[in-house]
Amino acid sequence: MAKFSRLQVYQAMEETGIIPVFYHPDVEVAKAAVKACYEGGIRAFEFTNRGDFAHEVFTELVKWTDTACPEMIMGVGSVVDAPTAAHYIQLGANFVVGPLLNPDIFKVCNRRQVAYLPGCATPSEIGLAQELGAEIVKVFPGGNVGGASFVKNVRGPMPWSKIMVTGGVEPTEENLSAWFNAGVSCVGMGSNLFPKKAIEEGDWSTITQLCRNSLAIVKKIRVH
Repeated sequence: MAKFSRLQVYQAMEETGIIPVFYHPDVEVAKAAVKACYEGGIRAFEFTNRGDFAHEVFTELVKWTDTACPEMIMGVGSVVDAPTAAHYIQLGANFVVGPLLNPDIFKVCNRRQVAYLPGCATPSEIGLAQELGAEIVKVFPGGNVGGASFVKNVRGPMPWSKIMVTGGVEPTEENLSAWFNAGVSCVGMGSNLFPKKAIEEGDWSTITQLCRNSLAIVKKIRVH
């Protein structure tokens, strides 16, 4: 059952602006990644449903996070069908993210008042997602559907749109400035926030610093 309300989830996503997107089959590695992000100021974390028994890793991660990182809002990503969404909600997911829009997932999430951020790649999909109840819509894959200009041009005729972009996001001032100046509410960041070498060597301080730097960049952009 979700620990945080939908409003708390959306608020944390918008306030911090950065949502790590991560998967690892080893629960200890996953714990270390969450802790590194938490220490770097992250407060919403998307663990993706990408490997065999991913739900088992997520189960242990949520239980551990509850005491080790009490303010971290844990959610699940890469969800494409309603049964999977329902399963993860039962395991404690506070939000559900997908690479596509599935109306059946809205039914499950809305019934349990859990945030669902569906993946959209056209203005029509974004509009449908909003009609079905999405507060924040995920544009995916961000770098391929048109980049920052796509977000800016969608928000022209649809200025109420709150958009999270995943895909093509990097922890650099140039990249983050382009996205946030275009009008995104937040971004999801995967491999660029978790360098392969850092994960292999257990260099968690590098990931913590990447999180701190990224959050500082977002804060700076918003001030201007």
